[in-house]
Amino acid sequence: MRPERQDGTSGNGLLVPMAWMYAEYIADEMLRTGDLMEPSTLEYRAGRDALALTVFLSGGAVPDALPAARLDELRLLTAYGAAWCGWIRERLDALGSVPATGPAGADPDLALARAAWRWLEETELLAADLDAIGVPPWEAVGDGPDAEEAAQVWTPAWQLGLPLGHLAIHLH
Repeated sequence: MRPERQDGTSGNGLLVPMAWMYAEYIADEMLRTGDLMEPSTLEYRAGRDALALTVFLSGGAVPDALPAARLDELRLLTAYGAAWCGWIRERLDALGSVPATGPAGADPDLALARAAWRWLEETELLAADLDAIGVPPWEAVGDGPDAEEAAQVWTPAWQLGLPLGHLAIHLH
């Protein structure tokens, strides 16, 4: 049965997470336009999820032509990892304390945002060890395939995705 009203407040219709889907669309478009990463990679997913969370939790609605002030806000929010991480947690907690509407009190947008954050926080990806960049050559591990693998560390997905999203905003 279709809901009588378009806002999903009547009938038993399925609530569609339009705010989250829109934030994800914006993030995807920014990353594709920047052509920074192959869309089929986990790094791309990390960037898309980090950027989508930022767009969604900063108020969501972004017009098709992003105004400079909105881009500046997104740049500032994605600039620093630890601050961003705390900001995401605070915003998700604040939204979690707001009573949800719809069948069984479920908010599909918030559920998808929480799932994206959980994935970004719990998933680790193998990446270049940025702390090893300043190591003098005589202290380096050596040459060959072992050296390349030794220069990598397991990193939470958000720590890779956030700079990718930040760079995509700069290129937009």
